[in-house]
Amino acid sequence: MCLSYKKMAAMVLVLGSCILTGCAKFFPAEKQEISAQSTSHSREIFAMDTAMRVTAYGDRAKEAVQAAEEEIKRLDALFSVGNASGDIARLNENASAVVSGETCELINRSKELYNSTGGALNIAVYPLMEAWGFTSGEYRVPEQKEIDAMLTCMDVDEISCDENTGKVILPEGMGIDLGAIAKGYTSARLMDVFVSYDIASAIVSLGGNVQALGNKPDGTKWRVAVEDPFSEEGDSYAGILEITDQAVITSGAYERYFEQDGKRYHHIIDPATGYPAENGLASVTVVSQDGALADALSTALFVMGKDKALAYWKEHADEFNVILIEDNKDMTITEGLQDCFSSQNPFLVEKKDQ
Repeated sequence: MCLSYKKMAAMVLVLGSCILTGCAKFFPAEKQEISAQSTSHSREIFAMDTAMRVTAYGDRAKEAVQAAEEEIKRLDALFSVGNASGDIARLNENASAVVSGETCELINRSKELYNSTGGALNIAVYPLMEAWGFTSGEYRVPEQKEIDAMLTCMDVDEISCDENTGKVILPEGMGIDLGAIAKGYTSARLMDVFVSYDIASAIVSLGGNVQALGNKPDGTKWRVAVEDPFSEEGDSYAGILEITDQAVITSGAYERYFEQDGKRYHHIIDPATGYPAENGLASVTVVSQDGALADALSTALFVMGKDKALAYWKEHADEFNVILIEDNKDMTITEGLQDCFSSQNPFLVEKKDQ
C-alpha cells in the first residue's frame, strides 16, 4: 500500500524545488576577453534554489536580460513544489489540478522520457528525495519499509495529463517534481526570449546548467568547462567544450551528499531501488541543442550506468552527445564531441557503430 503523500511529506520540511544541480561552467577566462567587443549586459539572479547568471550581447541586451529574469521567475513560481499557488505544489497537495500548458507539456515529455529510458528518468522520485532529506537538508537513511512503500507509487504512466483541458490527475500516494527537467526547459526558453529581442549572442548559467545562443560576439565558439568530479575544492576541470547553440548539463554524485556510519549517500536516486544510484559513474555531462532533454538525460544516464547510457546514446545519437566519467577516473566521450572537447586527461571515444 502507498504511503499517503501528504502524511509522508509532513515527516520532513520541504524548503525548495530544485532536486538536481548541474556542474558545467561558463569558462571564467572568457569574461574579460569578450566584454569589450560588444554591448553587453549581465545579471545575477537567485531562483529555483540556485544562483544564476544571464548575459546577452547586442543593442537590446539590457532589455533582453530583464525579460529573461522575468521569465525565470515566472517559471520558478509555476514549477516550484514550495510555491503553494504554483502548478506542481497544487497538484501534489490535491492529487489533481488544472495546470498551465507548459506544465502539462513538461509532464507529458517526462512521461515520454520515462518510457524511453526504461524508468531511469522518473519525476515521481520526489517523495523519496524528501524521505532521504535531500529537499530539506535533514539527511537520514530511510527504513526499508518506507522505501518499499514509496516504490509502489512511482509508475509515471499512471499520471493523466490532458493537454486540451490542462487537467492533471496523480494516482493516490504519488508526488512529483519537475526538477530533473525544469532548469533545462527554462534555459531553452531564455534562448527564445533573447531571439525575440534580436539578440544573436548570449549565454546563461542556471546553477551550472549552461546554454549558449549563437557564438561569442567575435564569432568564435563559447568555451564551457566540465567540472572534475574528483576536485575537492571544485576548482579544476575535467575538460573544456567549445559550443554553439547548445546546452551543457552535468549531474554527478559529488554535487550533494551526506555520510552516515562511514558510507556516503548522494542525491541521485535510482527509481528502481529507492537508494542512491551505484553504477560506477562519478558524473554525466550531456550536450544537446535541446536544454530540457540535456537536463533530463544527465540524470537518467547517470542512473543507467555506463553501458546502458552508451547504448541509449547509440539509439539517439542525433539528439545529444555525452561525457561519462567513472569512479575509477576513466573518461569516455561520444564521437560527436571529438572536435569540440579537449582535456589534459586521457579519454576514450565511443563510436556509434562500435
